[in-house]
Formats: sequence, structure tokens, C-alpha cells
Amino acid sequence: MRIFTIQGSNISETDTLPTQVPDKGYVWMACARSEFEQQQGLIQASLLALTGIQLVDLHISDLLNAQLPSHYDYTSQYDLLVFRRLATRGSEAGARPDASTNPNSLLRGGPPVLHRIDTSPVGFALFDQVLLTVHPADCSVREAFAARLLNAASAEARPNGARLPASPADLMLRVVNQMVDGYLELRRELTRQLDHWQSALLKPGTRFNNWNALLQARLALHHLDEICEDQRAAVQDWIDALETWPDAQTLAEQRERDLLKVRSRDVLEHIERVVHHVRRLEQSAETAVQMHFSAQSNRTNDIMRTLTALTAVFLPLNLIAGIFGMNFEFIPLIHRQSGFWWAMGSMGLIALALILVFWRKQYLARTQR
Repeated sequence: MRIFTIQGSNISETDTLPTQVPDKGYVWMACARSEFEQQQGLIQASLLALTGIQLVDLHISDLLNAQLPSHYDYTSQYDLLVFRRLATRGSEAGARPDASTNPNSLLRGGPPVLHRIDTSPVGFALFDQVLLTVHPADCSVREAFAARLLNAASAEARPNGARLPASPADLMLRVVNQMVDGYLELRRELTRQLDHWQSALLKPGTRFNNWNALLQARLALHHLDEICEDQRAAVQDWIDALETWPDAQTLAEQRERDLLKVRSRDVLEHIERVVHHVRRLEQSAETAVQMHFSAQSNRTNDIMRTLTALTAVFLPLNLIAGIFGMNFEFIPLIHRQSGFWWAMGSMGLIALALILVFWRKQYLARTQR
């Protein structure tokens, strides 16, 4: 468990649960889901000492549920946001996750880039001066944001204009925004993989055999679309609840409220960008499959057209051969010495004439690709 006390421009980290909040600041308690389950009583006692209230039992169940979709809920004392992260697993797992041990894995096949997307939920319990976050084990999002927070508080980062989160709500929105941006960074690699498949699907004369990976990728993208829709609904509910907060009493409080609304809309816009990109990739993959089968159909039509033209060339030749093969005693040219050559010459001329006609009509030409 990592506990931060943020007071103005000062940030301090401790391992012990706090018993009081700073005068002009707030506390961020970030713990893993297993830690929250084991130390539930201690955390509830700390929340009671800090805020005077405790989490509702149903909300505790939501924070402990690793399969819960993104959603927003609230009470009169605090807000609860569960957000399924779209974070990369490459930095925290170091290897491809196993779908049998990781229920939040998007797929069991498909491009490797999709295996690095982890959709485990992160819970946020937002109080006036306390933010409690419940993360999956070894959460890279928590560690990355904690490092960014400490760097922003250092003297070296101060000239760069880094601004610390002014409230628990601001901190929550920044963490959520980092989760969404974790997927946006993978767009180029995922697009490159699907473009490679499209080129293979549309390349003439090749046989595409990676159908299972393509099907799994389409299913994963569809599942990702559903996750993003839940995320968008949860953030939209948070924005609607933000509008119902009591009016600010001072200009500084009003400015902070406006910044929260702006940051909330920015997070929503990032999620919508993810949704747009995922749907575009879904449509692109579907279009590539349809174009592949269309190209295969055209290729089959070309083959059938060529075979039909060749059959039409040999039909009159078979007719001539059948006439001279009749069992009659008197047939013109059959008893003449030059009859065979006359028959072969006429058959060759007929065949050549038909080939020239079919060639001009492009019945024997290959379709340009």
C-alpha cells in the first residue's frame, strides 16, 4: 500500500495509515485489491478517523470485484467510480498473459499487441479530502502516476510548469486519463498489424491462413468497444453528478470546479477517441475480409470464363470430328487423299478465328488487379 499526503506543493509518502487529514490538503491511499481485502477493517477505521464515515458494504464488494464493468455510484458523503483500465501489461508482467489465469485478458489469439492490453478494473472512492484507490496487483498505472506525482513535486520539475492535483477529484481524473492514454499509445502498432493482414488478404495469388488470429482480433476489438462504452457511460454519469454539486463559495473554489469540469470533458473526449478508433479498426478488418472474398470470387469468375471460352473453341472441332466419324459409306472428302488435311486445316482456322474473337472481347484476358 502506498499512502501520499498532498499539501500544497509538498508531497510526503508513508506506509502507515493516517489518522487525520492536513489542514489544506488531502490524502491518497492506493492499495492493491488483495491488500484491501486483507486490511479492510484497518482501512475502514482510517476512513472513519479521516472523514467520519465508512464505505458501504455494497461498495466494498464493488471494489473487491475483479470482473465489475466500469460504472459510477454515489452517496451523500462520497462518490464511487469503477473504471476498467486500458493499460499495457508489457511493463508490469514482462510476458504474454495467460487467458486461463487472467480473466480480464481480451483474447486468446490475435495480434500480440492486444495481449498487452489489460482491462482489470480500478476502484476510486472519492471523499472531500481523501481518495482511496483499489488497483490490481502490481498495477503499473499506480506506480507510473506515483512516480510522476513525486517528480512533479521535486524542485527539478517545478520550472517545467508541472501542476500538482489540487483535489482528490482532480487526482482521480488524472489517473483515469492516464489509463485511457495507455491505449491511445498502442494505436499505431495495432493499426500496423491489421494493415499487414489487409495486405495479405488482398494480395493476389496468395492463400491467407491466419483466419483464427483475425477472428480473435475482431472479437477482441468488439469486446474492447463494449468496455469503452461502459467507461464513457461511467464518466458521463460523473460529469452529470458534478453539475449537481453545491455552488462554489469563493472564486478559487469556482475556478477549481471549472477545472474539474474541463478535465472531466477531456477524459470523456479521450474515451470517445478510443471508441472511434476501435470501431474504425473493426470496420477496416470487416472490409478487408469482404474485399478478400470479393477478390476470390472475381478470380474464380476469371477461371470459369477462360474455361468456358476454351470449351467454346473446341465445340466446333468436336462437331467436325463427330461428322467425319459417322458410320456412313459416302461422306464428302472421306475417300480423298487430301481430305484429312482439309479437315485439319478447317478445324485450325475455326479454332484460330474463335480465339481471336474471344481475345478481342477479352474473354481470355486476365482481370487487372
